[in-house]
Amino acid sequence: MSGSGAPTTGDIDGRGLDVVIIAGTWHDVITNGLIAGAERVLNDAKATHRLVRVPGSFELALAAQAAFAGGADAVVALGVIIRGGTPHFEYVSAATTDGLTRVALDAGKPVGFGVLTLDDEQQGLDRAGLEGSKEDKGAEAADAALRTALLVRELRG
Repeated sequence: MSGSGAPTTGDIDGRGLDVVIIAGTWHDVITNGLIAGAERVLNDAKATHRLVRVPGSFELALAAQAAFAGGADAVVALGVIIRGGTPHFEYVSAATTDGLTRVALDAGKPVGFGVLTLDDEQQGLDRAGLEGSKEDKGAEAADAALRTALLVRELRG
């Protein structure tokens, strides 16, 4: 988790892009940090955006699909999945990742992946962009969504 090798972020002109942030409601402190980071990047880029909350990470894919059907240029998917003592973690993590990947490919539009899959809560606090956090995965997911939306727009001419 050193952040070593992370891409440069920021300095994006997102005017004309409509982005939907979709966030789960589990682990509110971590999720709210992710949302704040994503909103900061989108505001700095001057992209139009709105926030939608879903019950959990499993529901992110369906909401992303609906956002694209409604005309969104990109989605920023934010969630927190913490390993417990049952295989539930593996099922939800895989289904969320696979679902968001499928939605992005089917829509031909980017999903910024800000779903944290963690062993414990502290790992999430370290990545949530909060005061004292080492990383800001919400900001990184929004940055990736914007950059990819602009690239897709350019490639399609």
